[in-house]
Amino acid sequence: MKITKEKAAENRQLLVETASRLFREKGMDGVGVAEISKAAGLTHGALYAHFPSKDALAAEAMQFSTRSAYGKLTEHPVTLPQLVDYYLAPEQRDNLAQGCPLAAAASEVARQDASVGAGYTGGVRQMADYIETLLPAGEGRRQQALAIVAALVGGVSVSRNVYKTDSKLADEVLESVRSMLLKLS
Repeated sequence: MKITKEKAAENRQLLVETASRLFREKGMDGVGVAEISKAAGLTHGALYAHFPSKDALAAEAMQFSTRSAYGKLTEHPVTLPQLVDYYLAPEQRDNLAQGCPLAAAASEVARQDASVGAGYTGGVRQMADYIETLLPAGEGRRQQALAIVAALVGGVSVSRNVYKTDSKLADEVLESVRSMLLKLS
């Protein structure tokens, strides 16, 4: 049965959004194309009609998720302290499926295809560019913005990684990173 171009575009977007959510929730190597297809309500064949490989889907899902996260981040003007408080909230740490794709994939991207890394790199650049606009003008502003991105992403990643075995330490990590970053603002 032939589908319209509009329906094909909808199916493709549904696959990308579903993969984006599942990759953040379960990891890129923790979910297969069958699970992504099923969660999207489509078949393997439909997935492979749009993407030649899981890597191609992962690359597009990473680009989609970093663009979406950047859109949420910049939707309402905030100060650096507000951004830090938002990003390092336990709710962000605990929401794998909807949380920041940079934190979700921090330990995985290096093991993925370079096309996935390109989407991740774009997300890091966007976030650093945005944070740079929140900092006072002056020498070292870019360096400071990149350090803040690394601290935010790393703080959430470490907190997530210790949460199941030591929730108190996980909260302490978030609070320590928050405290150090707020001293910069």
